[in-house]
Amino acid sequence: MKVPISWLKEYVEISLPIEELAFKLTLAGLEVEEIRYVGLPMPEGKEQETKITGISWGPEEIVVGEVSEVLPHPDADRLVLCQLDDGKQQHTVLTGAPNLFPYKGKGPLDPPLKVVYAREGATIIDAYNETDPTATTTLKRKKIRGVESYSMACSEKELGISDEHEGIILLDQDAPTGMSLVEYMGDAVLDIAITPNIARAANILGVAREVAAITGAKLKYPEINPVMEGEPIKGRVSIDIKNPEDNPRFVLGLIENVEIKPSPYWAQLRLKLAGVRPIDALVDATNYTMLEIGEPLHAFDYDVLVDRAKGKPPVIITRRAKQGESLTTLDDVERKVDDFTVLVTDQAGPLSLAGVMGGAESEVQGKTKNVLLEGASWNYVNVRRTVSAQVLPSEAAYRFERGVHPEIAPIGVKRCLEWMRKWAGGTVAKGLVDEYPLPQVDTRVALTPADVERWLGISLSAKEIAELLTKLEFSVSIKGDQLDVTTPPHRLDIGEGIIGKADLMEEIARVYGYDKIPETNLADGLPLQVGNRDLELEEMVRDQLAGLGLQEIVTYRITSPEADRKALPPGAEEGREYLELANPISADKTVMRQELLASMLEVVEKNFRSKERIALFEIGPVFLPEDAELNISELPKLALCLYGSRSHPSWQGGEKKVMDYYDLKGIIESLLAGLHIEGVKYLPEAAPYFHPGKSARIDVGGNLLGYMGEVHPQVKQNYKLPDQPLPAAILDINALLERVDDLYDVEPVPDQPPVLEDLALVVDGDVPAQDVQALIQQTGGKTLRDVRLFDVYRGEQLGEGKKSLAYSLVYQHPEKTLTDKEVLAIRNKIVKRLEKEIGAKLRSW
Repeated sequence: MKVPISWLKEYVEISLPIEELAFKLTLAGLEVEEIRYVGLPMPEGKEQETKITGISWGPEEIVVGEVSEVLPHPDADRLVLCQLDDGKQQHTVLTGAPNLFPYKGKGPLDPPLKVVYAREGATIIDAYNETDPTATTTLKRKKIRGVESYSMACSEKELGISDEHEGIILLDQDAPTGMSLVEYMGDAVLDIAITPNIARAANILGVAREVAAITGAKLKYPEINPVMEGEPIKGRVSIDIKNPEDNPRFVLGLIENVEIKPSPYWAQLRLKLAGVRPIDALVDATNYTMLEIGEPLHAFDYDVLVDRAKGKPPVIITRRAKQGESLTTLDDVERKVDDFTVLVTDQAGPLSLAGVMGGAESEVQGKTKNVLLEGASWNYVNVRRTVSAQVLPSEAAYRFERGVHPEIAPIGVKRCLEWMRKWAGGTVAKGLVDEYPLPQVDTRVALTPADVERWLGISLSAKEIAELLTKLEFSVSIKGDQLDVTTPPHRLDIGEGIIGKADLMEEIARVYGYDKIPETNLADGLPLQVGNRDLELEEMVRDQLAGLGLQEIVTYRITSPEADRKALPPGAEEGREYLELANPISADKTVMRQELLASMLEVVEKNFRSKERIALFEIGPVFLPEDAELNISELPKLALCLYGSRSHPSWQGGEKKVMDYYDLKGIIESLLAGLHIEGVKYLPEAAPYFHPGKSARIDVGGNLLGYMGEVHPQVKQNYKLPDQPLPAAILDINALLERVDDLYDVEPVPDQPPVLEDLALVVDGDVPAQDVQALIQQTGGKTLRDVRLFDVYRGEQLGEGKKSLAYSLVYQHPEKTLTDKEVLAIRNKIVKRLEKEIGAKLRSW
């Protein structure tokens, strides 16, 4: 919300420096992100809390000038010479402004034109510097096409008002000739970030209320007393509200015999500083009123409505859209509307999208003479749905979807009709047509000083609390120690019960001053800490994987069926049903995902060109519909994926080997070891998305933990990835965390020397190496500290169907040094058991 200080001062007296005012507003919850100076002197010296931009106008160098005659240039058709009075003397000013050409050669002007005159030596924005829009230039004397030029009539761009440079500024006739421009129209603009909880301040009057409350200044309301001298509106138009829940209030006013012309320059200037483009007097009046008091308005061409009603008084109807209805809006787009959309219609059909945008057929145009003005209150949830469905944000919708109190509607209509009368002429019809079938019941909240002290830590009397709330226009009655607080008729953001009490605490704290609330220690004892075991273990998994060099990603839970099925080979995805969104945000975000791997492979696809090594993990849910009653299984999963070089690029060079199945297996083994999970087995079984010969099922204690392997070639074809290994894993995070024990054995670092030896065994080719390792570990007992497979060999000399497994063994007793005889006894015991149970033969040791 851009707030010109000059506009703000019409409703509240401001004696603070602008920077201090911005600081106080920020503390009160209206964060001032930028102060833009438009002519007023900018602060110098000390560093400011808020970003400051803009330009200052020299009080002696830039003044109001009066052009009495526009003469042709003797040697240039695109230039004219202006006879200009700056209050001190006459000047001949050279300019090429196209908006002066209609006055060329017309003789003395009556009335004269009021313009902005920059004298020699003035500093202005360099309008021709395309690289730096803030660059300035100083006017110097020089000859242009034989005419001496030392000053100029300025455009808005040269003064830092806007980017308009097609013509010079033509001021209103009451601008005093010779007056310093900074004194006449110098300004500063506060750019305030309006958060949803303070949307009531998305207008000048709303900000003025806040300024009055935090500074103690008196709030001055705009005059709402339009001159109504026309025929009464009663009987000339009527209103039919079909659903008051959608449209609690609808108000109409009428002005006749208007003239479409520009609004006064002072109004145009305010609109531009507030970020709104001026159009004509009628449209500007609606926008000006919206910015002024916060009520979005819409103007209809009354004669068009009468024609649509076949000469009868039009009936304005508000209702839900019918099947197949459409409307061409003001942006010339034909829009098909949903059945939940509320429309403003007449008996001939739709006129506008309620609270969002008007229709093109009944809009105010250059030939409009009579205007029917609408002010209303709309259901903010419905407006928000319409904006989302139509992808049609607007200034009106911005306010309506945050809530506009119904009491503001007639005030806005009356105020706007008066602006239209003053700016476009015409006669305002007597009275309004006002339908209010669902009156707003203002919220009442009970409060005590004890509540304030308990919640905010400040001790205030009931009278002091009432004074703070009264500054924000709450009605407060005191009965003993209890305050009965009623919300003012412009606020819809105060809840009921405990929520309303919390809302009032925020208001009290804001006006009292957050910076004045003292720091205090907690009066109550700290509650006992209650841990969330699942969350803590999940964080432990994250820490382990990050420590192993993997990077966590978080992807969208929402996807499309096509994107989700890319993680499955052909045929595996048949018959799959998804949980569909009722109101998807885009065509590629329509269902809840069922494959975490699909989300991860998309990330790899988008990043492999810019990274030589990718190692990712994600913990997130997948969503599996169980039945037609929308019972949903939301299952948390852990996905891992490796791609690219095994090591990071190094100055040492060397051969770059890509990561494969065994790199992934090592990471999973390290993760499980870090979680102290034992009894892990890797079984030859594949999930649909993994290569049948390069994958494994991961079991712990006979329970499925997940699957790992290289991504199936037919799955890889669905992504634009090079032909190289792509190892990945999908684990059930719940099953993983269930196997983690809160307590586990910890052994001291042994101080006895270990005995190291290698053991090579010949076994059948189908015997898993992990089964052999388990038997060795089990037979060796506690003295056998570690067993590790370091070589696998197959050859003719071993015999058909045989393989050699070589293990590194570490023997170590916690209390003594082992002798060769003791080690030999353990080894022989191991060899005998292996020979007996799996037919292993000792090859070497």
